[in-house]
Amino acid sequence: MGHSTAEAVIRAGLTLVPFSFTGQSEAVAVGNIGVCGIPVELVGPEERLAAIESIRSTYPDLVIVDYTLPAAVNANAEFYCKNNLPFVMGTTGGDREALLRDVAASGNYAVIAPNMGKQIVAFQTMMETMAEQFPGCFSGYTMRVVESHQRSKVDTSGTAKAVVASFQKMGLNFSENEIEKIREEDQQVKRMGVPEAHVPGHAFHTYTVTSPDKSVTLEFKHNVCGREVYAEGTVDAAMFLAKQVEKKAEKKLYSMVDVLSAGAMR
Repeated sequence: MGHSTAEAVIRAGLTLVPFSFTGQSEAVAVGNIGVCGIPVELVGPEERLAAIESIRSTYPDLVIVDYTLPAAVNANAEFYCKNNLPFVMGTTGGDREALLRDVAASGNYAVIAPNMGKQIVAFQTMMETMAEQFPGCFSGYTMRVVESHQRSKVDTSGTAKAVVASFQKMGLNFSENEIEKIREEDQQVKRMGVPEAHVPGHAFHTYTVTSPDKSVTLEFKHNVCGREVYAEGTVDAAMFLAKQVEKKAEKKLYSMVDVLSAGAMR
């Protein structure tokens, strides 16, 4: 996702800061790792503090984009907040409750969202609004949720969890632990209908709710092939955050709903 977002940054005509934090034990300049011909230097954890000061002096309007592994989420956010670095985080997983609480309390500029796809976020917001307007409307119904992502995504879809939370408010007795996670490639193609070309990068979700007597079934789907929709949304979020910093807006944790509500979309 990070590489796709970097490409989207360049397509948008923005400046790509040619550095990337890594979990490697040493900082390494790698000549054959880059984006659209721009070499990217990897910065190891023991070099971050010194490196970020130099980077920030060269790029004072820096906005960090974080796509990493779930295990690194909380520590990364702590580093950004401690050093007053505006950041956009699309990584899912980690201790989400602690993440949102700590970032909100830090007084730092940030956008955190489990899904950066603008249209998918609009769908999530629609479900949240439905839950607020019609609580209990699916009481007694049963639910099945299946999500499929590329094998490298180890955690359950954050988007699926968010949508399930809305359905719970609508009266469904369904736990996020019941979400079926498909990572086997043959099942992704045969069962979920993922095009073979997009098995390495996709996000397919199906939510099915059924009445007690099985006479009524509603099915909601959002299927994404590739990563471009998330990359473009991430760039929109970064541009939105940069504007908040520029106009000295409130330092706080923003969401993709804030980005959409501001009309900050290209």
